[in-house]
Amino acid sequence: MNSEPSQTKNIARSAGTVSIAVFASRILGLVREQVFAALFGAGFAYDAFVVAFRVPNLLRDLFAEGALSSAFVVVFTDSRTKKGPEETWRLASKVITAAAVIVGTLVLIGMASSGGIVRLMSPDFANVPNKLELTVFMTRIMFPFLLLVCLASICMGMLNSLGRFFIPAISSSFFNLGSIVGGVLLSFCIPWDDQYRIVGMAIGVLVGGFLQFAVQTPLLKKEGFRFKAMLDFADPGLVRIGKLMLPAIVGLAAVEMNIFINTFFAASCAQGSVSWLNYAFRIMMFPIGLVGVSLSIATMPVVSRYAAKGDIQGLRQAYVSSTILSFVFSLPAMVGLIVLAEPIIRVIYQHGRFTAADTAQTASALMLYAVGLFAYAAQKIVVPVFYSLNKTRYPVIASFISLALNICMVMVFLGSFQHRAIALSTSVCMMANFLFLSCMLYRQVQGYDVRRILKSLARILPISLAMGLVTYTVNRLCSGLAGTGTFGAAVGLFAAIAAGGLFYGAAISVAGIQEFAPLRRKLASLLFKKSI
Repeated sequence: MNSEPSQTKNIARSAGTVSIAVFASRILGLVREQVFAALFGAGFAYDAFVVAFRVPNLLRDLFAEGALSSAFVVVFTDSRTKKGPEETWRLASKVITAAAVIVGTLVLIGMASSGGIVRLMSPDFANVPNKLELTVFMTRIMFPFLLLVCLASICMGMLNSLGRFFIPAISSSFFNLGSIVGGVLLSFCIPWDDQYRIVGMAIGVLVGGFLQFAVQTPLLKKEGFRFKAMLDFADPGLVRIGKLMLPAIVGLAAVEMNIFINTFFAASCAQGSVSWLNYAFRIMMFPIGLVGVSLSIATMPVVSRYAAKGDIQGLRQAYVSSTILSFVFSLPAMVGLIVLAEPIIRVIYQHGRFTAADTAQTASALMLYAVGLFAYAAQKIVVPVFYSLNKTRYPVIASFISLALNICMVMVFLGSFQHRAIALSTSVCMMANFLFLSCMLYRQVQGYDVRRILKSLARILPISLAMGLVTYTVNRLCSGLAGTGTFGAAVGLFAAIAAGGLFYGAAISVAGIQEFAPLRRKLASLLFKKSI
């Protein structure tokens, strides 16, 4: 049996590998959003793009990166543990074939139904000339992205189960790269009407989706996988994946209904509200990807192996270590985003058609989104543990609790807070979701080391708050000295991030957080060319 320190080290190492790739992807994702902000600003065109992309994106979370990915990793890992590689490769071929048939059919239905879906999601777009028509047109163009990302997520699941994390994690960088290069070229090399120029960016989404899938296939081939079309819906492994997916889809459906409802309410606010919320949440996705997604990807195969072997003690330790690691990084990120929201938005987005008024509205949404960052990152870890235990009803229940809470909060605060009510509700719902799932997991595994988590929190939170004070002070001083323009904001922002990072790194290194020790030693070895 693996010792706890060894297990923590393995998860930290895998998460670190994924984080490097995710960091590159998130940087390119921010570049992509900067392109949108500079070329299209916040309003007519980008509102239409966000809603159009959101439709296939909802189904992606349901049938690809959400339910299918989690269920597939569990069954694939179990098959490799018990049946060997040959039978597992056959299962993979059957899953890919079935997914292509089912999701391909959904894509065709979605393209045919795009008009009705968009009218249901954003009826107020009809009040602006051509806005509804543009949204429907781009929705039809981007629907095939669902099939591409579904195939990419299956490849990612296989490679992660084989201990290959870097290439799958960096594959989303190729999506962003394809979206940027392909989208900009198609937008400006084709003589579109000015209102329809953003359609080129919609086609770029398909280019990026194909690259995200294609970049993973050489490594799968190297691992020994050879795809053979096999359609067998009665296969026991495929049936098990379907059974795991069904409650997961129900639970995720509640999450997607939340997004649907939030989009509906945002579309009814002032023009630009959909854009402001999307730009703000894109910033949020940066730390979520680096912390929550990276740790989730690294932890999922580990907890799946423990579950397959019936090693509940190992599973408990893996969950506690991963959760503490998520707090180590998400809490300072939360404080930093709250303190530096305005300069972050200003430096990243306020160029071209993105105005100072857009900055103020986006920053206010980012501050409220950031309040729930720690829960969002931790929730990415706890949900896969339920999948590995075949206890999928608890994430379902949590999702519906969040749905009811979200509707109530948005309806109460929308009138006075406008689009900010949606950001606030999202954070509160995520905290409620995480608290509920943590309590339910405690019952399911007959307890885990809560005292260790709380003891770590008692050390991490004060350091994070102190870091926030340092970053705020440094930002005000440096931006004031460098001037009031964008350059001054950039100088203040980077100086604040550097000062806050150095302060936090030094303080957390001596705080006695066991889970941080392997990362500290790795960083020291990189800096000083030797282990300590």
